[in-house]
Amino acid sequence: MSGRGFAQRVLDIDISGIRKMFEAAGSDAVNLGLGQPDFDTPGHIRQAAIDAINEGFTGYTYGAGIVELREALSQKFREQNGFEVSPDGIIVTSGASEALEIAIAALIDPGDEIIISDPGFVSYNALAGFMGGKVVGVPLGDDLTMRPENVMESITPKTKAVIVNSPCNPTGGVLSKSDIKAYAEIADDNDITLISDEVYEHFLYEGEHVSPAKFTDNVITVNAFSKTYAMTGWRVGYTAASQEYTNQMLKVHQYVQACANSIAQKAALAATTGPQDFVYMMRDEFKSRRDVLVEGVNALGMECEAPKGAFYMFPKVENSTEVATKLVANGVVVVPGTAFGKNGDGYIRMSYATSMDEIKRALKIMEKVL
Repeated sequence: MSGRGFAQRVLDIDISGIRKMFEAAGSDAVNLGLGQPDFDTPGHIRQAAIDAINEGFTGYTYGAGIVELREALSQKFREQNGFEVSPDGIIVTSGASEALEIAIAALIDPGDEIIISDPGFVSYNALAGFMGGKVVGVPLGDDLTMRPENVMESITPKTKAVIVNSPCNPTGGVLSKSDIKAYAEIADDNDITLISDEVYEHFLYEGEHVSPAKFTDNVITVNAFSKTYAMTGWRVGYTAASQEYTNQMLKVHQYVQACANSIAQKAALAATTGPQDFVYMMRDEFKSRRDVLVEGVNALGMECEAPKGAFYMFPKVENSTEVATKLVANGVVVVPGTAFGKNGDGYIRMSYATSMDEIKRALKIMEKVL
C-alpha cells in the first residue's frame, strides 16, 4: 500500500475530531458530542416525503432544485431575514455541507487565503484544504465570537473570503448587528466575499439574528433544514447569493451532485411553507436544557457563560483533551476544543441537543469523574 500516490491535500486532513469521540464511546454513553436535535422530524414534513414517493416524484429535479422550494425560500429570506434574493439566486444542496463546499470551491484557488474563527466549525478548515486554500485562523474575543477588528488585521492581498457563523458552532456565541454590519463593510472595502453560515438562526436565546446579506451583495448565505426542522439525515441545505456567485457555484453543484434528493426537497417545501410552531417549541426546550447544563457545569468548577444561541456550550477546562478522554471513557461524549482549532485548547464542547434526563445523567457522571 505504501506506494499508493494519494493526493497530499487529502492526506493532510484528519478525520473529524467529533466523529472520533463519538465512535470511541460505548453504546450507552450520554452523547453531548453530536450537534443533532433529538426530536423526530414533524409529521407533516414526513408525510410530504411519503406522498412524493407514492406519487412517483423520484427522478432528477432541476439542478438548482425544484422551483416551488426556491420560491418559498426566496419569500423566507424577504420576510424573515430582510433581504431580496430571487429564486434564481438559490441553489438547493445536499445539506449545508455541500453548500459550504460549492461556495468555497467557487472562490478559492490554490494558495488563496480564507479567514475563519479559531476555534470554528471543523468543516471550514478541511474544505478550504481540499481546494488548496490556506486557512487563516482568528482567535475569538471575550464573548466567544470572532471580532471584526481582528479579521481586519488578518486580511492580505491573498484573502478571498471570510466565513462568519452566527449563532456559532462550537461556542454558541451570537454576533451583534453592529458586528455583522462591520463584516459587510470589510467585504465591500476589500472586495472579498463573506460566506455566512446561518444554520442555527432559529436557536437564539438572547440577541437577534442578522444576515449580512441585508447590508452587502458580497455574500453567500448558507443555511439548511437539518437543525431547524430536525432533518439532519434528510440532507437538504441551500445557498443564496447574487447571480454572479450562483452561476459559478451551480457548475460545481451539477458535477458533484446533479441535484439534491427529490423526495427530501418535497419534505423541505412542506417544512418551509407549513406551521412553524415546532421550531419555537424546540428552541424553548433547548433553552431549558441550556440553563440546567450551564448551572451544573459551573457548579462543578468549570467556567461557562450561558451561550446566546445554537445548542452548544464551550466551558473552560484545564487539560481539555485529558478531561474529554476521561469523560468519554466514563460514558459522557464531549469534544475537546482542539477539534475546532488550536485556540480551542483549554475548552471542551458540549451539545445540549439531547434530552433533559440524559443531561442530568451526564452531570451525575461528570461529578464523579471530575
